[in-house]
Amino acid sequence: MDILVSLNENYLPQLRVLLTSLFLNNPGVTCSIYLLHRNFDPSVLQPLQQSLARLGHRLIPIQVDERLFQGAPVMKQYPQEMYFRLLAGQLLPDTLDRVLYLDPDILVINSLAALWNLEMGDALFAAASHQGAAELAGSVNRLRLGTDANYYNSGVLLINLSQCRAKIAPDAIFGYVREHAMELVLPDQDVLNALYGSQILEIRDDLWNYDARNYGSYYMLSHGEADLAWVMAHTSILHFCGREKPWLPHYRRRFGVLYLHYMHLADKILCDT
Repeated sequence: MDILVSLNENYLPQLRVLLTSLFLNNPGVTCSIYLLHRNFDPSVLQPLQQSLARLGHRLIPIQVDERLFQGAPVMKQYPQEMYFRLLAGQLLPDTLDRVLYLDPDILVINSLAALWNLEMGDALFAAASHQGAAELAGSVNRLRLGTDANYYNSGVLLINLSQCRAKIAPDAIFGYVREHAMELVLPDQDVLNALYGSQILEIRDDLWNYDARNYGSYYMLSHGEADLAWVMAHTSILHFCGREKPWLPHYRRRFGVLYLHYMHLADKILCDT
């Protein structure tokens, strides 16, 4: 399984937790973790690379060529990294046909096999739009961007790299950002939806991109079926969306203790010695 992440050094602890949950809940699966970055010091990544190698996995850092972004609007609110997942087709090796992008604020709590093996056809991406409490925001975002498709969350993306190489041009993305800079709220997610929303294959968010803030909404929409036991048995990806994060002090939302459990396991499984 080929996994894509993009982050800076501040998120390395969360990457360790994500990978621990991924490995534990996908036993027997060998993973290649592609890390797109601008300026990681190789020595910082070496302990994690060694830990993954000991477990039979690979961490493959790829420093992005700055020349690709010469025409890109880049500023504080639009850092270069926001483009990485959209341009994965150009940035990752040509030998890869697909990759699964995961935000670092994610836990994998069940198998990813069904998602990884999903038939995508000509779709560029497979992604989920959040239901329940997030649906109103999605409607506002569709109106704001002038799109008809659902508003998809970009934190979990199965990326059809062969199609993306053929159909996504960096200049089209840079031009859109330049023209609509004042309108973009969540820049990379807005660009994904505005330019490619009609070419996204929708997947279930309660299985593949569960918004950990909205347990009550999932429970009500399922008429009580999606209780905690159901989530633990069926949901594969828990996404801790929003500003409140389970690794920060005073986090009180549901699933916070589960995150702490995987933090503890990461210290055992991905130790640096």
